[in-house]
Amino acid sequence: MNTAASVAFLARLKPEVDARHPAWLQALRDAAFQWVAEQGFPTAKDESWKYTRLAPFLETAFQPAESRYPSAASVERLVGDYGGPRLVFVNGFFDAEISVLEWLPPGTQVTHFAPLLRADRGSLESVFAQAFRSQPQAFTALNAALAEDGALVRIPAHTTVEAPIHLVFFSDPGATPRVSHPHTMVQVGEGSRAILVESHVGSGGEVYLSNAVSEVVLDADAVLEHYTVQNESTAAFHVALLSVRQAQGSHFAAHSFALGAALARQEVRIMLEGPGAQVALNGLYLPRGQQHLDNQTTIEHLAPRCTSRELYKGVIDDHGHGIFDGRIIVRPHAMKTDASQTNKNLLMSTSAQVNTQPRLEIFADDVKCAHGAAVGQLDEQAIFYLRSRGISLAAARSLLTFAFVSEMLELIQLAPLREHVEGLVAAQLRGREVSA
Repeated sequence: MNTAASVAFLARLKPEVDARHPAWLQALRDAAFQWVAEQGFPTAKDESWKYTRLAPFLETAFQPAESRYPSAASVERLVGDYGGPRLVFVNGFFDAEISVLEWLPPGTQVTHFAPLLRADRGSLESVFAQAFRSQPQAFTALNAALAEDGALVRIPAHTTVEAPIHLVFFSDPGATPRVSHPHTMVQVGEGSRAILVESHVGSGGEVYLSNAVSEVVLDADAVLEHYTVQNESTAAFHVALLSVRQAQGSHFAAHSFALGAALARQEVRIMLEGPGAQVALNGLYLPRGQQHLDNQTTIEHLAPRCTSRELYKGVIDDHGHGIFDGRIIVRPHAMKTDASQTNKNLLMSTSAQVNTQPRLEIFADDVKCAHGAAVGQLDEQAIFYLRSRGISLAAARSLLTFAFVSEMLELIQLAPLREHVEGLVAAQLRGREVSA
C-alpha cells in the first residue's frame, strides 16, 4: 500500500543509473525499486508487521548515505577487537584504512564486493540478492536496489578458519538523517568451519536508517557460528534480514543481541534443505525507554531428520515494547523432524509491553515438535531475600535480571565477544537500576 509518506520516502532514494554497473545488475536494481514502488510498504494488516508501525521513519526526510571516515579507535571502542580479519563499512561504504585482512587460510575470500560487481565477471549474478528474488518484500527490495557495497565471504571446501571474521557496519550520518543498505553474502564450502560476527552500531544519538540483508549458504557438512550484535544509536531505525540455506549435515548456530535503536526489526529465515541439517537460534532483546524491538523468525524443515532449537529471551522495561513472532514449518517430506521453540520474557515495569507468538505448522507424520512462551516478573521472594541481606531494591532487581539473561551470554563461545556483550548488557541493566 502506497501512502503520501511512502511515495515521498522513495522519491528521495530513487537510484541513479551507474554506468559502472553491468547490465544484469542495473536491470535487477530497477526491478527491485519498481517492485517496492508498486507494492508499497507493509501495514498493520500484514500479519508479521501488525505490531511494528513504519510511519515514524517513512515520515523522516532520509537522504542516501554518504561516505565518512571515523578513526579505528572509535570503531573498536564500539564493536571490540576479536583478533581476526575485519571488514568495516561506514554508511554502507567500505573503509580500507580501518579494515584488517589477515589470518585467512589459502583460498578463503573475505572482501567487499563492489569491485567484483563492476568488473562484470558474472561471479555474483547467480547469488546476489537471492533473498529478494526468492521472497520479495519492501526492505529486501530496497536493499537490492540501493546497496552500493557489502561484504563477501567465501570459504572453500574442507577449510577451517580459526580466527573469527568480523563484519562491522557503522553508521555516522552527521546532521542529516541518512539511510544505508548493508549487504552480506556468505558461502561456506563442504565440510568447512568458521565463526562470523556482525556488528551494527552507530554514533551518538543521531537519526538514521540501517536496512541490512545477510545471505548465508552452507554446503554439506559445513559449520558456521554466527553472531549479530545490534547496538545502533538510540534514535536510529534498524531493519535486518538474515536468510540461511542449509545443505545435508550442515550445522548453523545464530546468536542475536538486540540492544540499540529506537525501532528495530530483525528477521531470520532458515531453510533446512538437506537431510540431517541442524540449526540453533538464540536471541536476547532488551528494550527500555521508548524502544521497540521486533524479532521475527521462520525455520522451514524441508528435508528428513533435521533438528532445530530456538531460545529467545526478552527483558522489557519502562515503556519498551518487545515482540517475538516465531514460526517452525515442517513440510510433508520432512519426516523425523526434531524441533523445539521457547520464548521467555521479563516485564520490569507496569508500562512495559511484550507480544509473543510461537507457532508450529506441521504437515508431516513421525515428528517431535514443541513450543512455548512465558511472560512474567521478577520473583518477589528472591527480591525479599536479597534485600534482607542489605542489597538495595534496584541492585536486587538488577542481579536477578542479569541472572535471567546470563544463560544467553554463556552461549557465546568466543571469549572476547562474550566479554564485550556482557559489558553492553550490564550497562543496560545499570541504566535500569538508575531509573528504578
